[in-house]
Amino acid sequence: MIVSTALDVLDEVFAALDQSDPQILVNPSRAERVVAVGRAMADVSQGRVREMPEEDRVALVRLAQQVEQIARQLEQMAERTNEAPKKLSDFTQEFRGQESQREFAIARSSSSVGPPLPNPRHIRQIIADRQRRASYFEGSLFADPAWDMLLDLTAATAENRRVSVTSLCIAAGVPATTALRWIRQLVDDGVFERVADTSDRRRAFIVLSERSRQAMAQYFADLEQPLEAAAA
Repeated sequence: MIVSTALDVLDEVFAALDQSDPQILVNPSRAERVVAVGRAMADVSQGRVREMPEEDRVALVRLAQQVEQIARQLEQMAERTNEAPKKLSDFTQEFRGQESQREFAIARSSSSVGPPLPNPRHIRQIIADRQRRASYFEGSLFADPAWDMLLDLTAATAENRRVSVTSLCIAAGVPATTALRWIRQLVDDGVFERVADTSDRRRAFIVLSERSRQAMAQYFADLEQPLEAAAA
């Protein structure tokens, strides 16, 4: 199922359709709609059931993000030159035939005891510094939605604050449709957890899993160590 919605009602839509595993598009452009249909066609045409390894699922998310960027660029070029963008079959073939070698990894901890999370103001400063790069370079050069969302959720956890799906999409620094795809992948991988709003069942919050909280706490603790000690 492909669902098109707006950002101001995203939390309600996400909570209502979470169990049906849809592609949720937020204020989609023509390129994003084409990509979504291409993804659906590729999934249906494969016609086989198997458990996809974690690295393959993450690679598919990254590939989808790359294809969306290409589609948007082609759409902009078409508007300037009055030429038609790629055919739908071209996008379908890209999803079927390309593979990505990039992998997302997160440290795992078997103990519930570990260092505390850092001061959230320190994390917020890191986030602000990352966002400031867009003033000097094209923002898409440094797009890393998984890490940006991890930083935002880590700061929110340290602040004892809950984060809505809409807020997390904004923190990702990529189009909301792309951010939603990453959120679903990270929930599936156990990096994030979806928590229902007890006061309003139409809404849901995203939180760090316990192992992710421990991993981020250890990561920032390691940053405080001198380089020589870390190497030893």
